[in-house]
Amino acid sequence: MTGQPLFAGLVFDEYDQPLESGQIGEEPAYIINDAGFKRHIPSVQIDREILNELKKLIQGNEGFLSEQAAKMMGTEDLFSRALIENQLKHIDQQFEQLFGLGIPEEMRSYLGMSGFKVIVNYHGEVLEVRHGGGSGDEGGDEGLD
Repeated sequence: MTGQPLFAGLVFDEYDQPLESGQIGEEPAYIINDAGFKRHIPSVQIDREILNELKKLIQGNEGFLSEQAAKMMGTEDLFSRALIENQLKHIDQQFEQLFGLGIPEEMRSYLGMSGFKVIVNYHGEVLEVRHGGGSGDEGGDEGLD
């Protein structure tokens, strides 16, 4: 597991305050400021909930997503598309690798700029995952805070 939460900088409390990152021993954690009391929530708890939400978006759309990803990479051949689609169908394995490697800072920045935002309560329960662009959410919050 990496030294910081997967979605550091993208997780906020109910009052739109960003959560801090920290450690509980060797374990990465999100820190929620509950009226001055700093609650340390193991990051794996929140990160898995976020990944499960993302998995729901991917499931059933693997063909379309692999086609679009191949186009974006400029490799629209059948082999590349099949490889990408297979990776999407086995997304749980990809997510497990993320826990070991982490999400690069550049990718987290891009996610934030594209409107990706997670809201949790003071118990660390995910209340909402906003994913800008075509999510069907209220709109208006497109990462331009």
